[in-house]
Amino acid sequence: FFNVYVLRVNMSVGVVAMNSPYIVTLDNGTTVEKQDFFWDSKTQGLVLSAFFYGYILTNVLGGWLAIRMGGSRLFGLGVGVTALFTLLTPPVAYANFYLLLAIRIIEGLFEGVTFPCLNALYSQWVPPKELSMMVAMTLSSIPVGTVVGLQASGFIGSALGWTAIFYITGAVGLVWCAIWFVVVKDRPEDDPHISSEELKYIKEASGNLDDEMKKGPKFPWGEILTSTPFWAVVVVSFCEIWSHYTLLTQLPTFMRDTLNFDLAEAGFVSSLPYIATGVMNQVGGVISSWLQNSQILTRKQTMKLLVCGPFLIQAVFFTLASHLETPVSVVACIVIAVAMEGLVIPTFCVNLLILAPQHAGVTSGMSNTVSTLSGMVSPIVTGFIVTDRSAEQWRIVFYITSSLLVLGSVFYGVFGSGEQQTWATENSQPPQCGKRPNRPSLSS
Repeated sequence: FFNVYVLRVNMSVGVVAMNSPYIVTLDNGTTVEKQDFFWDSKTQGLVLSAFFYGYILTNVLGGWLAIRMGGSRLFGLGVGVTALFTLLTPPVAYANFYLLLAIRIIEGLFEGVTFPCLNALYSQWVPPKELSMMVAMTLSSIPVGTVVGLQASGFIGSALGWTAIFYITGAVGLVWCAIWFVVVKDRPEDDPHISSEELKYIKEASGNLDDEMKKGPKFPWGEILTSTPFWAVVVVSFCEIWSHYTLLTQLPTFMRDTLNFDLAEAGFVSSLPYIATGVMNQVGGVISSWLQNSQILTRKQTMKLLVCGPFLIQAVFFTLASHLETPVSVVACIVIAVAMEGLVIPTFCVNLLILAPQHAGVTSGMSNTVSTLSGMVSPIVTGFIVTDRSAEQWRIVFYITSSLLVLGSVFYGVFGSGEQQTWATENSQPPQCGKRPNRPSLSS
């Protein structure tokens, strides 16, 4: 997911660089100012949101395909094709604006399968007792990728020009993809390096889930679509992803408009919240496991604590950030608010695995499909609101985000659940979580 997010955020900085003037020295020694594109805020919002038009179409399909063709292979394919089209972004952007939108949509189509593949791999590899920690560890690579992507894109764009942003991140993605296909396997029994003790532990901990996955589970569509605990996760996902993508796609622009940061500064400062998120990912996994294993709170209570509390904190600090004027205070509020994602996102990802482990690929795809609407709509809404690049217009953007977070907190507090649902327990044996072997040898 490091590479997934590097490939996703490069355009957030890239679109700023593409529409910023730069100095060119002519052959006769004269220096002139040049600018490649002159897109207004609405056009830039369209470029940023085009990715999600493709992304939303393949989430449910990705969950279904992950079960049938293998989560690791599909994940690698999704990242590899995205990286390839990232390399094509500069020449396509120069050639035709609508071809650029098409490239972004194609990238979204292939990245849309990644999250459902993740849950499909979790259901095969991770025992139930270790889900919170494992999900937190994996998802911590998202803020790391975001940090590196934003900072690197800012510095690359300033030093080498905006085209280098896409050439370098695309090339790195393709190299990673080649390594992934060699190292990662769909199931524990396919890994030649796993020990017999580790394999036995995973199989016993997972009950008969693997047999059901092989047979291709029948999806109880009616029960899923009428399940309020499932929709509680969907609402939380939508509200958090709205917040996430508003900041992910717009923070460099916000920094430039309201705080007068240049490209490199905007890329660097925009990455700071995600450093805090990476730390909170780890803290959240430890807190969740400790509260449940110590029987201080039930799993349901723990999940509600780690969703509702952070949502309200985010709402408060986003609102404060919209009213403060000094760069340090604004950045501090945004860092605190975004850091709370590190508690929320791993929690609702685990929640889907708990509600219906054998259907996790499809339910996460459905949840991601709905939440991706926020990624599509948010940049466009921001583009229509922020027409004059004024602090007052940006304040409205933050108000909308804070209101959605409060709504999500209330909805999840009322309808959220931490138990496997009855419609997901037919023919399933309860997992038997024993003690993990002392010398695990998982290589993937």
